[in-house]
Amino acid sequence: NEYSMIDPQCFADFVGFTDQEVRELCTEYDQDYELIKQWYDGYHMSSAGAIYNPNSVIKAVTSGKYKSYWTQSSITDNLFDFISMDFAGLSKTITEIIGGGSVKIDPYDFSNDLNTFDGPNSVLVALVHLGYLAYDGETESVYIPNDEVRIEFTKSLHKFKGGETLRRVKESHQLIMDTVNGNTDAVATQIEKIHEEETAALFYNNEQALRGIIKLAYFAYRDYYIKFEELPAGSGYADIVYFPKKDTTLPALLIELKWDRSAVGAIQQIKDRHYPSALENYGGELLLVGINYDKQAPAGIRKHSCRIERM
Repeated sequence: NEYSMIDPQCFADFVGFTDQEVRELCTEYDQDYELIKQWYDGYHMSSAGAIYNPNSVIKAVTSGKYKSYWTQSSITDNLFDFISMDFAGLSKTITEIIGGGSVKIDPYDFSNDLNTFDGPNSVLVALVHLGYLAYDGETESVYIPNDEVRIEFTKSLHKFKGGETLRRVKESHQLIMDTVNGNTDAVATQIEKIHEEETAALFYNNEQALRGIIKLAYFAYRDYYIKFEELPAGSGYADIVYFPKKDTTLPALLIELKWDRSAVGAIQQIKDRHYPSALENYGGELLLVGINYDKQAPAGIRKHSCRIERM
């Protein structure tokens, strides 16, 4: 029998450290369990729950340094070769995954070697077996498991000399900085650009569709933020909140979306419904971001608008 990351069966508990084992190690070595979880958790086996990379956890708890320890792995250099393969759709799929999304795969499309590939799916399955992607058996989808692996993807992307994936990464980082700096025109322009590139007019017809565009536009957020959607706040739910990680000085972003109304109205709703109360114990700066799509805008006029206020 073959036991793998796709189907470990009775050996799931032994693929890596379990959550309980990691908690005990954090107690023994006086380390921050939540940070360890953020950095090294993300692999989930149906019969074992959360599974952690033993090598990385041991190095982190004994040294007290949270970083990627994959650089000591002999297969690290291969990641760039995989994600840069010339298969139609692979670049866009990698972009979605880096942005925190998940992608459905056929988990059994694999030739048991790292040389035979016939499309994006077989590349993604190989990355699961190598540990670069985690696999969700219930949804049959893959995703980047944690911050450690995400760093390895980012390093590999920097090797690109051009290409669609690198362009999207750079644009998303720039969008985050434009938002932080209050450059509303640049924010609206980039969201408009993503809308035109990614969404057919037929399916872009409500706030949920706009939410999808926002998530795609800000997909590089994981380098700086933790994302919450429909966060209970005040007398309602905040659409999207990007909360800064411990190691960044960027402000929190509270984003409210409007469809065919106004960005000013979005900001006013944030205030009227007291959404910032969800972050009342947060001691840093908060940006209120209102984004609206005006489907009635005349031809040639930008349909997206943005307003940003600081608290």
